[in-house]
Amino acid sequence: MSDLKLTMAFSENDRSRPVVEGRVKPDGITLDARFMHAADIFYRQLAHQEFDVSEMSISSLMVITAQGNSPWVALPIFTQRHFFQNWMWIRSDAGINKPEDLKGKRMGVPEYQQTAALWSRGILQHEFGVHARDMEWFMERTESRSHGGHSGFRPPADVKFSYIPLEKNIGQMMMDDELDATMLYVHGSEIDRSQVDFENNPKVRKLWDPREESVRYFRKTGIFPINHCTVMRRSIYEKYPWTALNLFNAFRIAKEGVLAEVKRESETHRVLGLLSEAGQAGLGEDPYPYGVKSNLKALETAAQYSHEQGLTPRLVKLEEVFAPQTLDL
Repeated sequence: MSDLKLTMAFSENDRSRPVVEGRVKPDGITLDARFMHAADIFYRQLAHQEFDVSEMSISSLMVITAQGNSPWVALPIFTQRHFFQNWMWIRSDAGINKPEDLKGKRMGVPEYQQTAALWSRGILQHEFGVHARDMEWFMERTESRSHGGHSGFRPPADVKFSYIPLEKNIGQMMMDDELDATMLYVHGSEIDRSQVDFENNPKVRKLWDPREESVRYFRKTGIFPINHCTVMRRSIYEKYPWTALNLFNAFRIAKEGVLAEVKRESETHRVLGLLSEAGQAGLGEDPYPYGVKSNLKALETAAQYSHEQGLTPRLVKLEEVFAPQTLDL
């Protein structure tokens, strides 16, 4: 019996690379896989459903799931995690020295519903008492070229919100003092217009020291925020339900192989005395666990934030999102 042939798109990361490159293969499945920018994958999936399996924004997936018509079943293969509040850029002369100073400011965002923005707004609200309604929002992506334009996004009623005109973009508006901050900054994808390089640019700086804020937040909450999961066509899953665990196991094996190599290299550094005490302490831990149960707090927090921020009209349950076979993983 020949393998089931599926198309797949993923952004580049070391843990997924063995599957995308064909070095680790899911049982019974042949993948026609490629690397793409994550923003472009999400747009092409939400607008055209081009791929059978792909990376997907957790936030956009919850928005679609809440509507009750999702063409996707999620797999708890979490390809991207970050402390997203550290992605925020502020104008150096905007008078912003702490999170509370963001109140009353003009905030840019590539896409209001994207997961990085979801987490950053939730962290500002719950950690620092700064609500989305306390700022004025400017979104760069147009309705037709955004993820939200293909998932029914409407700005929350209590938020002051505008689309940035086509002749402008976040980067240039920061340089021209038309924005005070941007929740994150994306350039280099097909759907984002900004071109200004923020690195080593005296006009802008980060709000937080990334390491200090990451450590503070993780020690307090125990959450390493999740950005992207994996989805497959619901029609394929319903016809071939075995594909869910076969894909999950392939990505799990790929990740474990990568982490084992990192651990071997780190062990060499430890023996040579080149690894810090903190690094030695983390050698036995997996900072990127897959599975629903293994990530319950982070996933439930993302669902809570989505509802609080008006992206979903109700609290989405995880059993609505993920394949049933994966809920206990």
